[in-house]
Amino acid sequence: MADNNIGSKRLVVGAHYGLRDWLAQRATAVVMAVYTIILLAVFFTSVGFSYQGWAALFSHQWFKVATFAVFAALFFHAWIGVRDIWMDYVKPVALRLVLQVATILWLVGCAGYAAQILWRN
Repeated sequence: MADNNIGSKRLVVGAHYGLRDWLAQRATAVVMAVYTIILLAVFFTSVGFSYQGWAALFSHQWFKVATFAVFAALFFHAWIGVRDIWMDYVKPVALRLVLQVATILWLVGCAGYAAQILWRN
């Protein structure tokens, strides 16, 4: 039997997440950074910014949607990072699966809570 571990025809195994996840982490980081810069610009350009100013800013539907999109980017960013930690450092498959499911449930719960905060009356 030929050895498939040498040269350009070597057998490549694994999850193949590398480039896609690396790009997703960078894209979500850019989304969060741009939102943070916009928020800081609004804060620093306003005179006497108060609770009423924040409430007025978040009263616009487009800003709520933008904020939730940033939260979604944050949760996806966190999922990729935590999933990689579980895959790299937790060797028992059953424990890794439990931790990954718990992470997903936690992040979905956080997304639901973020939506509740943004759209409650």
